[in-house]
Amino acid sequence: MAIGSNMVPLGTPAPDFTLSDLDGIERSLSDFDAPALLVAFICNHCPYVKHIEQAFAEFTASQADLDVVAICTNDAENYPDDAPSGLAEQVARTGWSFPYLVDESQEVGRAYNAACTPDFFLYGPDRKLAYRGAFDGSTPGNGVPVTGEYLAAAIEQVRKGEPVPEPHHPSTGCGIKWRD
Repeated sequence: MAIGSNMVPLGTPAPDFTLSDLDGIERSLSDFDAPALLVAFICNHCPYVKHIEQAFAEFTASQADLDVVAICTNDAENYPDDAPSGLAEQVARTGWSFPYLVDESQEVGRAYNAACTPDFFLYGPDRKLAYRGAFDGSTPGNGVPVTGEYLAAAIEQVRKGEPVPEPHHPSTGCGIKWRD
């Protein structure tokens, strides 16, 4: 069942984290120093993520002055496609070049108040939340082209040092697979 992202208050500081990437290298919030930081909660099995993953690869590769980090918070025991081996297959399939982190404890997903996959959180140079929500208006089967327009507009505003005007559009996707 599809759910929408939680609309975390703008200006909320990015929660700190230290998580391992798919190569076992620990990454922390402080490792990312570009003027804009995109934290994307994604996974391998979700049809909403699969719907945008190729466009997301092209989009992120074309963005200068943007650090991107993907985090998978899903319960990999009950959703084995979201275990590190499945995430590595996704990276091979998509050509993603950004770090993909595993939130095994699910603490980071909870700290960010992530609700679904995909769920995007864009931070400015002060690492305060500037945008949260959808990549664009496309979802599987709705016929809207995958363009990344919502996120692109938000990044442009952050680059200019300006606030991202409301309304922000909540992301729609598969609910995060929380452990009991």
